[in-house]
Amino acid sequence: MTVHQWHKDTNGEKVVQALKKNQFNAVYFPNKEEAEKYILDFISPGAQVGFGGSMTLTEGMGLVEKVKMKGAEALVHGTPQLSAEEKLEIMRKQQICDVFLASTNAVTLDGFLVNIDGVGNRVAAMTFGPKKVIIVIGTNKICKDVDAAFNRLETIVAPKNNKRLNYENPCTVNGSCVNCQTSTRVCRIYSVMKRKPMLSDMTVVVIGEDLGY
Repeated sequence: MTVHQWHKDTNGEKVVQALKKNQFNAVYFPNKEEAEKYILDFISPGAQVGFGGSMTLTEGMGLVEKVKMKGAEALVHGTPQLSAEEKLEIMRKQQICDVFLASTNAVTLDGFLVNIDGVGNRVAAMTFGPKKVIIVIGTNKICKDVDAAFNRLETIVAPKNNKRLNYENPCTVNGSCVNCQTSTRVCRIYSVMKRKPMLSDMTVVVIGEDLGY
């Protein structure tokens, strides 16, 4: 085992224990292959599976196609050819789907999930609605505390997501959030989940790899 992997495993297990203390169901896997098998066991043929705009799940793990291979319907609102109306309808379906898959923008060592959203569909579905919610987190998103998590949102999450979505906001120029007032600002809803939502069946999967941003 490398020093890098030891560090990921140590912090990953620490976060899982903190999440459990906060009443989340949480599990740790050292690699995405083991985590993928665990996640796909929740997917049944014919199920509607929502994806919360996560690079961890799409680019990092390629789960959209694997979900389809299980005979499930993948609800992906970020497909380029969709019209604005079609995209909105998929977002609505995600709120009441069978399984909602998403990542979190940051997780703290004391087991808090910290997120930022533009529309709010992701944080809404994470909190209430779907029959099953699975949050997948790479250890690169572990932060010391909520202050460090918000710093991560401003210096990594916001600029990278704005660049990915081709929004010409200030952070795509200087590489960090400036609390802009533009009409295309995507940093609009801030969420800190300190305990598992009361009526949600949620599992947090922590993976000992760098995934998403």
